[in-house]
Amino acid sequence: MSVFSAAPVRLRSFAAALGLFALGACASSTAPPVVSQGVHDPFEAQNRKTFAVNQKLTSGGSGGGVSAVVPVPFQDMLNNVSQNLSMPQVAVNSLLQGDLRGTSLALHRFSVNSVLGMGGLVDAASEFGVPEHDTDFGETLHVWGVGEGAFVMLPILGASTQRDVAGRVVDLFTDPLSYRLPERDRYVITGIGLADGVVQSSKRAKPATYEAAREEYLQRRRAEVSSRRR
Repeated sequence: MSVFSAAPVRLRSFAAALGLFALGACASSTAPPVVSQGVHDPFEAQNRKTFAVNQKLTSGGSGGGVSAVVPVPFQDMLNNVSQNLSMPQVAVNSLLQGDLRGTSLALHRFSVNSVLGMGGLVDAASEFGVPEHDTDFGETLHVWGVGEGAFVMLPILGASTQRDVAGRVVDLFTDPLSYRLPERDRYVITGIGLADGVVQSSKRAKPATYEAAREEYLQRRRAEVSSRRR
């Protein structure tokens, strides 16, 4: 789910311009993203500085951070709600990828969890055997043939690529809930997404070095996008 879906109009306009810039930069990459390809890191100096700051601001999953003080049942409920609220956007991206089964799964999960799962507090869809499904606009861009571009390290959010930065920004506009709900509710949804993102990030062990963080992200992300039909 886009955690920026409730951003003010002016912020959205700025973000859209930023996304188009990043998309233009990464569109020039001609090679499809595969696990074996090399690392394109022209911003390494700045990336390393950002990585160092992120390391100070966050802690790994070895007993520190937010996940150590937030009760596990609350973490689970928060994640369930956040994932459920992301399903309309997942459905849109699945449709843009030509994945009708994924679109159906996302809508089915959203319907079941919203009604039987009390708004997503409980993952009722999984209890009924509905498979999990997730995707984003970064993966949609891959399906459309856009290369991953350069590696970038974002403040707080961590490792990414130019394509995924553009995908995050475009996801501002592909969340149907952001157009259907009152402004106050949109900000609540944004807060839920942010809170869940912080908790989930805190639960993951952080690589000790910049090189390890870059390698871990690129391998994982390339494996994710390569599973999408082009």
